[in-house]
Amino acid sequence: MGLKDVRPGIRNEEGIGKVLGILKQSFGERFQTGQAFRDQHAHTTSYLPAQLPDGVIFVESADDVKSVVRVCAAHRVPMIPFGTGSSLEGHINAPNGGISIDFSRMNRVLEINAEDLDVVVEPGVTREQLNTELRATGLFFPIDPGANASIGGMTATRASGTNAVRYGTMKDNVLSLTVVTANGDEIRTAQRARKSSAGYDLTRLFVGSEGTLGVITSITLRLQGIPEKIGGGVCAFPSVKAACDAVIMTIQMGIPVARIELLDEMQMRACNSYSGLSYAEKPTLFLEFHGTEETVALQSAQFSEIAAEFGGDSFSYTQDAEERNRLWKARHNAYWASRALAPHLNGLSTDVCVPISRLADCVVETQADIAEHGFLAPIVGHAGDGNFHVLILFDDKDPDDVARAEDFVARLNARALAMGGTCTGEHGIGQGKMSFLEQELGDAVDLMRSIKTSLDPDNIFNPGKIFALNVQG
Repeated sequence: MGLKDVRPGIRNEEGIGKVLGILKQSFGERFQTGQAFRDQHAHTTSYLPAQLPDGVIFVESADDVKSVVRVCAAHRVPMIPFGTGSSLEGHINAPNGGISIDFSRMNRVLEINAEDLDVVVEPGVTREQLNTELRATGLFFPIDPGANASIGGMTATRASGTNAVRYGTMKDNVLSLTVVTANGDEIRTAQRARKSSAGYDLTRLFVGSEGTLGVITSITLRLQGIPEKIGGGVCAFPSVKAACDAVIMTIQMGIPVARIELLDEMQMRACNSYSGLSYAEKPTLFLEFHGTEETVALQSAQFSEIAAEFGGDSFSYTQDAEERNRLWKARHNAYWASRALAPHLNGLSTDVCVPISRLADCVVETQADIAEHGFLAPIVGHAGDGNFHVLILFDDKDPDDVARAEDFVARLNARALAMGGTCTGEHGIGQGKMSFLEQELGDAVDLMRSIKTSLDPDNIFNPGKIFALNVQG
């Protein structure tokens, strides 16, 4: 997995040289070719090696994007959209060289339609920035992948996160997009209406396309009302199976839990140490309920009964915002907490997703695999969706250790697929999971290739991601 798909593509040296000169003349200081800028725009939080772009353009408007696409298309030069650089599977690498399109300056909230519960934003807006600007309206955007990712990046990778069990993923919350296509024209995929039967669902085609079909210039999002009351807490269980069984019953009973996260023993030890907590180092569920004071209290009581049935400890529940924020900050810091267990090692973060009825089986078998091979690898999961993450700590300078880590990930993905699951619940394919996509969907990947070549015949939109093509590498 991973490393074998991070290979250099065919560079169009003549075209790249011409584009560098044109963009420098057109954009001046907003176009950079210095080593530091190029390094930054191939940065990845995974262990995959960086493949640098040849230049970085800081766009400020849709017209800028159209200009860049037209220049690059005319000379068949690749483009790689860049949000905040928080992706995990090599999405922002430039295997064929080309131009990184940085959206950090396209960060305006264009239109808030409070009565319709929707908002139009540019792709560089981050989720934290958006919710800060929405606060006075009584509305919020619920998708929370943990990192303060850009909305454009979240759309491109079909992100989700801790709130997905109640509010869905990006595919459920994106109403419409504007996208610049390979000929440099900007199209709108839909209107703001909550439903439509008008032709192909182009919005869903571009959501999750990882920048391989076009460049997103605006996103219309569905919003939610800020809950009157939020309550949450933690509950430890005697085993992963007991915790997962409690999750299944909670979902089956229709309790509208907003967040229900599973942390295994090793992850709890890491979080306690890193965030100054003192919870039991046992499989633990972090939960949150949204509603009125009465409904939140009722949901908490219902969950407490379920937890007791499966041997859970007393459910530690609070409506205090400060205490609740401390709890979720610890959850969002799980990656750094895990890295702190062995600061001298690198981390390979990977995810799979299975039907929730198989979550316990998949996690338990994965823990046995971890123990058998002597890895240090905490597990944390969005249990209500059957999605979980493993962070393997390994020596990336040791080829044998790298090979062992990659073999582990291959087994993890095979295990998830055998249980009716997917090779990625929210990280996306990028470069790191290309081979697993073929295993998961087989001939359907050929249909994806056909769509790609139809919309991007010269393979200039983020080449070398999702699947391999025989065009420009």
